Amino acid sequence: MTPALTRRALLTRGAAALGCSAAVHPLTGTVTFASAPWERRLVVILLRGAMDGLDAVRPMGDPAYAALRPGLLSADAAPAIPLDGRFALHPGLAAAMPMWAAGELAFVHAVSTPYRDGRSHFDGQDLLEAGTAGDVATAAAHDGWLNRMLATVPGLSGDTAYAVGTERLKILEGAADVRHWSPDARIETSPQAEALLREIYHDDPLFRDTAEAAIALANLARPDTGTDRGAMLSRLMDRGGGRAVEALAAFAAERLYRDSRIAAFSMPGWDTHRNQPGAMAGGLDRLGRVLMTLKDGLGPVWEQTAVVAMTEFGRTARENGSAGTDHGTGGAMVLAGGAVRGGRVYGDWPGLDDGALYEGRDLMPTRDVRAYTAWLLRGLFGLERGVLERAVFPGLDMGDDPRVLA
Repeated sequence: MTPALTRRALLTRGAAALGCSAAVHPLTGTVTFASAPWERRLVVILLRGAMDGLDAVRPMGDPAYAALRPGLLSADAAPAIPLDGRFALHPGLAAAMPMWAAGELAFVHAVSTPYRDGRSHFDGQDLLEAGTAGDVATAAAHDGWLNRMLATVPGLSGDTAYAVGTERLKILEGAADVRHWSPDARIETSPQAEALLREIYHDDPLFRDTAEAAIALANLARPDTGTDRGAMLSRLMDRGGGRAVEALAAFAAERLYRDSRIAAFSMPGWDTHRNQPGAMAGGLDRLGRVLMTLKDGLGPVWEQTAVVAMTEFGRTARENGSAGTDHGTGGAMVLAGGAVRGGRVYGDWPGLDDGALYEGRDLMPTRDVRAYTAWLLRGLFGLERGVLERAVFPGLDMGDDPRVLA
């Protein structure tokens, strides 16, 4: 098995000898990939900072909602978009409404991890990625649920997973082999250089493996610009700044279009203690562009893809005095893709009356976020319920099938 290859390892173990040119690459954050013997694809997006599900998917039909958030609702530059008789979509996600109309976009409300009361981003994210039942100390030292899922599948190759970025995603850490590639350096080689590398290091196991990994990663990084789809993805991958997350999505789409079957990456910026109207509008606009990038980049493969965006916890039902909301409990998930049964809001709505709120302040969670994720994995990849409840999400009772897949 080829050892995990980080940019630091590559640079220290042979970049000078390889003669590769490194240039600053615009991708920031982390993307992880996994090859697997399935045709269906899964994309997991971690919304770091606790996205306010009550703002993203607004329960306008609940009589208590408007009284809890008069300032936030009056700050909208555009009206919310009706979804059904109860819920309306934040206008920041307007660009994704064609997906809703096509049955490729859905939401799940009033969900959470088993995490309660601490309301720490670090602890909440540990539990979200570990997928365990609620012991923060255990979760901090645990592997990730996506890695455990991969470990249950026999016969995966050495290229089971790729980690792309400067940040490590706990969700894919564990026993299943994951290679690491940092997108802050784009390695460029020529056919002649590749042939020379193989000849020079043929008899040296350490440098031979490093050279082969470098060649593979160099050829992995860019799509074929000879096609409209590839040219579009290549342009997006060259973006930076506030649009860098689209570059991550473009890279993910290119890999999923080919051999990879699972991708995970993170989107920060959802901690909205103040100036929530501006932060949510910008964050949801970026999320909408990410979803559209995945759809356009995957092309016909989109029909076999499910995207799930999840966050560590929700936010308080009441707005605070700084035009924002504070750390809460129940929140929302976003589902997208051609494999999703969209055009609806899933979940058991608990209501927002004072007596219905968790600890008198938060949306009451009515189902574990892991249950929806486990049913996605069962439907996409055919994993047995017992494996999901014991090995992938220890301590989980999946409950009834919510039928979120088409």
